[in-house]
Amino acid sequence: MRSRPFTCPRRLFAALIALIITSSYAVLAQADPDGGEFGRAWAASYAAPPPHPNVHIDWDVPLTMSDGTILKANVYRPADAAGRPVDTPTPTLVNLTPYTKLASMLADSALSIPVLSDALVELFRRFDLSGTPLDGVTDLTKMLGGGLPRNFTVDRNLIRSGYTQVVVDVRGTGFSQGTMSFFGAREQQDTVEVIEWAAHQPWSDGNIGMTGVSYSAVNQIQAADEQPPALKAIFPVEPGSDLMRDILAPGGGLNVAFTPGWLTAVNLSKLLPDLMAAAQGRFDWKWLADRVASPFTFFDMLIAALTTLDSSRMPDNLVSVLSEPSPLRDGMLAEAERIRIPTFVVGGWHDVFTNTQPSIYQRIPLPPGQKQLLMGDTYHLNPGIDFGKPGRPPRLDVLQRAWFDRWLKGIDNGIDTFGPITSEQLGGGWTSTDRYPRAGVEYRRMYLNGAPSGTTATSVHDGTLTPANTTAPQRLTIGPGITSICSNDTAVGTAGLTVLLSGCTNDARPQELNGLTFTSTPVAEPTLISGPVNVHLNTVLDTIDGYWSATLNDVAPDGRSTVLATGQLTASLRALDPAKSERSANGDLTVPYPKLTFESRQPLTPGAPTVLDIGLTPTDAVLQPGHRLRVDVYASNFPKGMALMPILVDSRLAPQHLELNPDQPSFVNVPIGGSGW
Repeated sequence: MRSRPFTCPRRLFAALIALIITSSYAVLAQADPDGGEFGRAWAASYAAPPPHPNVHIDWDVPLTMSDGTILKANVYRPADAAGRPVDTPTPTLVNLTPYTKLASMLADSALSIPVLSDALVELFRRFDLSGTPLDGVTDLTKMLGGGLPRNFTVDRNLIRSGYTQVVVDVRGTGFSQGTMSFFGAREQQDTVEVIEWAAHQPWSDGNIGMTGVSYSAVNQIQAADEQPPALKAIFPVEPGSDLMRDILAPGGGLNVAFTPGWLTAVNLSKLLPDLMAAAQGRFDWKWLADRVASPFTFFDMLIAALTTLDSSRMPDNLVSVLSEPSPLRDGMLAEAERIRIPTFVVGGWHDVFTNTQPSIYQRIPLPPGQKQLLMGDTYHLNPGIDFGKPGRPPRLDVLQRAWFDRWLKGIDNGIDTFGPITSEQLGGGWTSTDRYPRAGVEYRRMYLNGAPSGTTATSVHDGTLTPANTTAPQRLTIGPGITSICSNDTAVGTAGLTVLLSGCTNDARPQELNGLTFTSTPVAEPTLISGPVNVHLNTVLDTIDGYWSATLNDVAPDGRSTVLATGQLTASLRALDPAKSERSANGDLTVPYPKLTFESRQPLTPGAPTVLDIGLTPTDAVLQPGHRLRVDVYASNFPKGMALMPILVDSRLAPQHLELNPDQPSFVNVPIGGSGW
């Protein structure tokens, strides 16, 4: 009998080849953070001569809100060679800013100087002091060449390509009437009304996007979760969704590195009058009355937080911010779960809002591509460092243009194939992935052990970090100090201003002079650390309150200690909301969600052990062979976190104790990819 050809293996082989090719393509596509051919096409499209040669500006257009308050807006429209605005309705981008349209106008003017502005941008891109004592300067200047200025202000190139941009002073700021409410319900209603106003103007085609940085990114997330019908896409650069925990009082300690300076800048800038209107006899006396009624908004609350010794005597507005729910706290939240429009989130692993940036992406119920996350090794002031160079993401202005071209104009340009998660791994480089935490990571305990690691002789105690719970019982003591002034946390808290002090920002050893360090053995192969981190501590205090902070660090063979993630917690505010806290498969907490309210405050019993869970910011890092993992523990974190005055009084700034006990171990729950230890 003649045998038939055996074709199944051939078909199977062909199928396997197809699978390998498809998989390889997917891997290559994911591993292309510069966007590949698409990225080059986006950059070319941005640089091409625009269809409209000019920009027409309508200054200080009045927008009357439903309660009668008048906001002021500058409207930028594409125009012909004579400066006449085009008749064709265009997609419209809205930016609501508390930093005044004046600041936006000045920045726009600087960027609009022919030839000179491009030359300056290129100069800043080439400016490099790396390897010198002033290398931190480079971290700030290179941002200017990465496209951020056009995200912050007005992108005339974008407008000339066929968009209208509306820049609005937030209620109570700039030339707008009213009193600033810091994302309050009325301010959020303003945002929705501005969007609807813009959508119904004759120069708008009804398709609205939102753009902006920081405050103007947070209000994008809040607007999107309100779901106004005209809002079709957003491009928030450095947003947050839980401002109390992100920036104002992380772990219940007031961020005095950021809050006083920010409030001062916003309150002073809002007092600048509209001199042109005054000269033309159009001065807004209602604006003046509003400024006189509230010249330094929220300063009374800040002063009370810093000076009220007894919690029973706190003023009502401070009680409101320390209570949940409350109108003030509610305004600081954004529900990303309600977002239904394409959203491109840009953040940084050392941003003031790092705490919630990855979770914004994760919580948006849209498929990858319609939502994007881009995270750099950056601070709040310098996103976009070296963007546009080979192997790095396209410039932020290029990405923004491609995003809105896709979702407001319907141009199929491939931006939805970017990422969807593009991350600059700490200790590694730029990569793209389809999930965060990365595939293959597993949460494991690494225990704090009192035995010396031999890696440092300068910390208060040199301990080890081990995969096994083998520590001998031991009490370690540290006191509050000021070495944290020279730290990465201070750079985070000041939005990146102190990156100029690179010896403090890039190396934790100065801060570790007043800390407990626990260091692992070196890894033998590249090891991923990807995801949120939790430090679980068994503590003892001699008073009824205290303040703890912890960091997760990458220790190089030369001893340099680089912070990967950071967190802090007021001991009496340790009560968690179980519905909002998250745990890993091993049952340990990964994201503890402290309530941070005075109603939930639990003063400690002096001398009794108290277990604390300190959530660290999410991270995405790779330990190179020979590097070690370290946990630092401190009894203070000034100026990024300072206990409120009533708590500070209760703590008496007394020394604090970490109780190492195998029956009640202290450990870090860390997401590890690779063999690890």
